[in-house]
Amino acid sequence: MYNEYFGLKESPFSIAPDPRYLYMSGQHREALAHLLYGFNSEGGFVLLTGEVGTGKTTVCRCLLEQIPENSAIAFILNPKLTVGELLATICDEFGIKYPKDNSGIKVFVDLINAYLIDAHAGDRRAVLIIDEAQNLSSEVLEQLRLLTNLETNRRKLLLIMLIGQPEFRDKLSKPELRQLSQRIIARYHLCALSMKDVGAYVKHRLAVAGLQNQLFPDSIINKVYRLSGGVPRLINVLCDRTLLGTYARNRKLVNTSTLTKAAHEIFGEMKTRGQGEYRKPAVWILSVFVFIVAGVVLAATYYNNNESQKVAVNETIKPDIMESGQIQNSDWPDGGQINRGSEPAFQELFSLWGITYKPGDNDSACDQAEVNGLQCYNGLGNLNNLRNLNRPAALKLFDDEGGEYYAVLTALNAESATLSFGAETREVPLKYIESYWLGEYTLLWRPPPDYNEAIKPGMQAPVVQWLDKQLAQVQGGTARPGENPEFDGELVNKVKKFQFAEGITPDGIVGAQTLIHLNTAAGSDIPTLIDRKDN
Repeated sequence: MYNEYFGLKESPFSIAPDPRYLYMSGQHREALAHLLYGFNSEGGFVLLTGEVGTGKTTVCRCLLEQIPENSAIAFILNPKLTVGELLATICDEFGIKYPKDNSGIKVFVDLINAYLIDAHAGDRRAVLIIDEAQNLSSEVLEQLRLLTNLETNRRKLLLIMLIGQPEFRDKLSKPELRQLSQRIIARYHLCALSMKDVGAYVKHRLAVAGLQNQLFPDSIINKVYRLSGGVPRLINVLCDRTLLGTYARNRKLVNTSTLTKAAHEIFGEMKTRGQGEYRKPAVWILSVFVFIVAGVVLAATYYNNNESQKVAVNETIKPDIMESGQIQNSDWPDGGQINRGSEPAFQELFSLWGITYKPGDNDSACDQAEVNGLQCYNGLGNLNNLRNLNRPAALKLFDDEGGEYYAVLTALNAESATLSFGAETREVPLKYIESYWLGEYTLLWRPPPDYNEAIKPGMQAPVVQWLDKQLAQVQGGTARPGENPEFDGELVNKVKKFQFAEGITPDGIVGAQTLIHLNTAAGSDIPTLIDRKDN
């Protein structure tokens, strides 16, 4: 309805799992990399889990566009089946003919095994993808495990990809399913998007639909993130309804009142579908929030004061954090009273490495780090990325007025983090960091000797010998003798194995992220966010 009005070629916020609209956040890239790794491995099970609406099915469809055309794919969308029904459905998906009156499991299994043998002989990879896998019964899961028993000396003839909600991980941890769980060769869990990713996600979908202009100002993106909890499907529903309201009001940009009205309408619909469909705390808070907003809007209408309505809505979004640009919550330092510059943050970051940062020096912080045998790693990500890198980091934060200031993240656990604001150190809930941090960070790491660029296959240099020794120490084994060994296929496989175990894209190229993980695994004397005893 609004596409022509905004100059769009098609609806940008459809909830259909169209791979063209998949926004590749860091975690979605990792999820796809895990699926591709599983597809190219020896077979077994691959597991992808995530909350409702986080993009699991879309990632899977993106995978299907990247695998060879001669692959044999069976896709099951409704797995709430008996063992016999599931086997019959697998036969239907693979195009295997069977007697219509057959109800014997052995007949189905024999036909499927014969098909897998023929596919392998024809150099075709057979893949069974099961969506909504949390609905699989234990009996059906055990039958799936038995299907993967058919194998050659080098690989299993059937790869099974299981896509499910978080509770599926709990089901797989049951003792009776331990044999299946041990056959999972790759697993990944998709979380909601960060605030930074929400902005990029909205822009990406509008661009794919043919629009380069910004319809959602940054202040609105912040509210979209808070209302949706970062869940892509909720973002789509909220943005679609908001654009419809913007079109109906004959406006060119989304504003707060239109977004608030859209959220109220969505809240009513979600309630009629029953509570508990979206289990994320942020979305549960959305219900309470919109209820409050509805009251505020009614009150504002009664008093006919549009300006006070805007203030009330803004205060409802952050009830105990900001007021007139000052941070009020006792768990968070006052943004107006701390040293806002980056130099105190770098002083603290350098001190964690046992070196001295010289404020006012003509050399930048990264130049000073290099003099001391370290390098800067400047990134844009979320707390999960920092948890994975496991290094203290200087964060660029923003107050309610858009002013920037810096703090050092020195510790991180499941619910809270420790931040150093110059001379002041506080333990704060993770949600507060997400409210004032857009993802920009700088951390320090120690490169190997003579390291100038990423270590790539085919290289032959002293740094390759260093890499070989480090991997031998971490993985067990003996480094190859001689000087300047080549970064050959054997070493590439060792690197990929290490990368996969560490949750890094297994591309065989040793860059900063791989080296940071390698330093941690080798037990180097380095500061970390998480104590090794807690890992």
